[in-house]
Amino acid sequence: MKLYVGNISFDTTEDTLRNTFAAHGEVEEVAVITDRDTGRPRGFAFVTMRDDNAARNAIDALNGKELDGRSLNVNEARAKTGGGGGGGGGGGGGRRGGW
Repeated sequence: MKLYVGNISFDTTEDTLRNTFAAHGEVEEVAVITDRDTGRPRGFAFVTMRDDNAARNAIDALNGKELDGRSLNVNEARAKTGGGGGGGGGGGGGRRGGW
């Protein structure tokens, strides 16, 4: 089960999250989300746990708990919907002809 972890400190690392969630079950993956332009953390992460029951236990145990000075917001991640970015347009053409 994939969990959304919000309100994390900008100082919180993937290792810190892995160790925190591992106390409740096996962690498969941790991804701290960063801004693609600046590389700075955006204040949330996703933690994937192997077992759904362990993930639910982690939600119960860690939602609202403090980590690195911030109160965590932990819940089941929602499925990704379409949308998001988008490509930019084709750009305008210059003036053609006549010169």
